[in-house]
Amino acid sequence: AAAGGASRTVSVDTSRTYLEWGEKNLRLNRLSAERNVLVRQDVMDFLESDIGKFDLIFVDPPTFSNRKAAEDVFDVQRDHAELLRRASRSLKEGGRIVFSNNYRQFQLDPDLCDLFHVEEISDSTIPPDFQRNRRIHRCWILRSLQAGSA
Repeated sequence: AAAGGASRTVSVDTSRTYLEWGEKNLRLNRLSAERNVLVRQDVMDFLESDIGKFDLIFVDPPTFSNRKAAEDVFDVQRDHAELLRRASRSLKEGGRIVFSNNYRQFQLDPDLCDLFHVEEISDSTIPPDFQRNRRIHRCWILRSLQAGSA
């Protein structure tokens, strides 16, 4: 999005290493740090803050991740619906969420169809090198049926 001309991007991760890689990529691509913000925070908490509205939100969570405390673990299968509901509150009218993950047994929560127009685009996002294993990655475009109210 940053290289494609987005007026601003925000990348959120709890990993200092991944954020440092993001910072390095911004520098290598001569992209403005002012317009492309990197935030070290739990994304569930971040989405509860007043972050503004976006036309496009990429959500690519890990399959599992320890959150704040050891007993608080993010599980993409269990927690993806809540993550996407929170993200939808930051969508502009007509905005989209691109949601992807690498959990091979993943099943999208069918209740999300009450909030979003859901289109699976996995096949178009898997490079030819990986066509033999189509379950390596799953991806959807979600368009809010009523932006900002999920």
